[in-house]
Amino acid sequence: MRPERWLMMRLGVHRAVSVYRIKVKEVHVRKALMMAVATILLAGWGNAWAASPRVKLDTSMGTIVLELSSHRAPQTVENFLTYTRDGFYDGVIFHRVIKNFMIQSGGLTEAMARKTTRAPIKNEADNGLKNRKGSIAMARTGDPHSATAQFFINTKDNPNLDYREKSMQGWGYCVFGRVVKGMDVVMAIEAVRTGRKGPYRDVPRESVIIRKATVMTPP
Repeated sequence: MRPERWLMMRLGVHRAVSVYRIKVKEVHVRKALMMAVATILLAGWGNAWAASPRVKLDTSMGTIVLELSSHRAPQTVENFLTYTRDGFYDGVIFHRVIKNFMIQSGGLTEAMARKTTRAPIKNEADNGLKNRKGSIAMARTGDPHSATAQFFINTKDNPNLDYREKSMQGWGYCVFGRVVKGMDVVMAIEAVRTGRKGPYRDVPRESVIIRKATVMTPP
């Protein structure tokens, strides 16, 4: 074999080895980038519940523990905690229960008397949290920024309630927490028989009462 041909073959081998090494490095870089992105995403989700306060609802059907995302919905969580500390939720009922949808409470007594609330709060539904099964969200009227004290717990995924855009139809309902204990109690409440009571529909025939709402010590 001529020397120049041997040299060309030798250079070809070196070139192939170099290309292989570059591709191997590219694979390692891609893996490292994917790991970094995954870490960031997980950290972001974790931050949604960072230093999360909890509220215990002692109901006539059992205990429900809520974990609140003050990181994602600060005004809404502070509003809920203030009502809780003030004893506002003690003695209110779940006055609206709809199977395969949600259970609602936070505003009416067993006599169906509406409690006096503070001023409405800003809708924080654009916080990235979704109306999934077990999440807690603020109830409101047709005005996106009319929520006061009433809340509901989703008993299934309800994406139609999520934020889409800043419009009357698109604001959605602000999720500010989730059930971390007592989902069986939530589902038991959802299963009770309901009917009409005065002007209200979907009212449990036998009252389901929040006997005491308590802000818990962080775990």
